[in-house]
Amino acid sequence: MARDALPTPFAEEVLDLVSEIPPGRVAAYSDIADLLGKGGARQVGQAMARFGSGVAWWRVLRADGTCAEIHRDEQMRRLRGEGVAFAGHRVDMTRARWRP
Repeated sequence: MARDALPTPFAEEVLDLVSEIPPGRVAAYSDIADLLGKGGARQVGQAMARFGSGVAWWRVLRADGTCAEIHRDEQMRRLRGEGVAFAGHRVDMTRARWRP
C-alpha cells in the first residue's frame, strides 16, 4: 500500500482517538488499542506511521514511556513544550497518561 493511500477504517478510528488526547497528556500504542477494543500496539503503531502526520503523533509512545528512536528528539521536544512530566528520558506515564 502506498503511503498516500487512504486510511483504513481501523486507521481512521486510531486517528480519531489520538486527536482527542489533550496537550500535556500521552497514551501508549497499547492504550489506544485497548480503548478501541481491537488491534494491538503494533497495529496502532503502523496506522500512526502511515497516516498519523495530521494528528498530534508525539502524544503516542511506548508503554514504558520511551519515544520511538526515529523521532525521539522531536517527540521529546514537543512533549516537554506541552509540560509533560519526564523521569529521565522517559515520560512519567503515571502522571502524564491520558484516561478519557
